[in-house]
Amino acid sequence: MGIEDRIKTNRFQDDWHRATINILFTNNWLSNLLEDRASRKNITLQQFNVLRILRGQYPKPASNATIRDRMISSTPDISRLVERIVTKGLVTRTKNKADKRSVDLLITEKGLQLLEELEADMNLSNMLSKNLSAPEAKLLSDLLDKLRGED
Repeated sequence: MGIEDRIKTNRFQDDWHRATINILFTNNWLSNLLEDRASRKNITLQQFNVLRILRGQYPKPASNATIRDRMISSTPDISRLVERIVTKGLVTRTKNKADKRSVDLLITEKGLQLLEELEADMNLSNMLSKNLSAPEAKLLSDLLDKLRGED
């Protein structure tokens, strides 16, 4: 089913307009799918993203600024987002010894375990491979990089 059928229209100004709508629709579709999968473990997609960033830093701690710079989708209040996963025991927070205004964030064993449990569901490889070959997935990714001017 094409984007025209999904949104019940056949009127686009041009192929660039169609591509724009298709990208936005697909982003929303993927975000909803991933949000639903993350919620099965009582976390949000943004919390999952923070945990992945912290796992990438592990065993070194990360700061709020590091998380802000690496987030897939921006959020205005990193502190509140981090507070929620600290409360869940997925991350520890300590004062940075060199900069008293900064905090060090470290993923806990519980956070690492949660990521391990969620990884296959959140990866979407099984689902995506039903509709795209590996070369097509690479091409799609390369085209998206090119779209952002990062080719």
